[in-house]
Amino acid sequence: KMAGRTRGAVGFSRLIRSAQLHGAHTPVRISSKDMQRMASVFSRSLSSSSNLALYSEYSKVSPTVLTDILGAQQTMHSKIRPQWGPMPRIAGPAFTVQCAPGDHLMLHAAIHRAQPGSIIVVESGDETAALCGGNVCAVAQHRKIAAFVLDGMMRDLAETRANKFPVFARGITPLAAKKNAVGTLNNDAVVCGGVKVSPGDVVVADEEGVVVVPAAVAEEVLQKALQKQAKEASTSLAEWQDDHYKRIQKLLDAKGFKL
Repeated sequence: KMAGRTRGAVGFSRLIRSAQLHGAHTPVRISSKDMQRMASVFSRSLSSSSNLALYSEYSKVSPTVLTDILGAQQTMHSKIRPQWGPMPRIAGPAFTVQCAPGDHLMLHAAIHRAQPGSIIVVESGDETAALCGGNVCAVAQHRKIAAFVLDGMMRDLAETRANKFPVFARGITPLAAKKNAVGTLNNDAVVCGGVKVSPGDVVVADEEGVVVVPAAVAEEVLQKALQKQAKEASTSLAEWQDDHYKRIQKLLDAKGFKL
């Protein structure tokens, strides 16, 4: 399945790069057949029963637990925050999008191509203009896209909050971005919140923040996370306090600290 998806994505990549060679402002002409092929290979990977079960299990895991396992390199920086609350936890496969600073053409293309359950992850890094607004979020929600994770801004917060569509972003601005620049769609890795995100990586996010689990280790990390959560849940506060005191005291003793 992964090989098939990769072949389809490569074909799409060639179309995008051909357009880039002719300039960012050149209209991109991609046949409906090409788009259907790309959507089909991604859908088959996403909708398999094993993958759906995986994402369901990840929705039970806190980002704090995943960060303890994966470390800072897989944890988006704190600027990428939920834009309304209380924000439900989301978990699903990344559909990666690259937008030029101040431009949101590729995100507008992505909402018609990402499969249900996908989390659209956007590289932009721009804080001057909004990548999405109320209508874009509403269409994504209608198509059962799980959430947006944006290294950039959004607008129309009240509308999106009322609809309860999850958006993680840098902040809010009323200024809309432009629609000129061609980037990539679910083909290449992007950098969002300081983390490299590849198509199909598992994204888990809630009010604590956003963590990305590389697809290649998703099963292994999930088992570790579930075991860690189960152990923590079975430990009483008194047990935790006693163990915590001993661990901290041992560290202090090793550093020669005396009261």
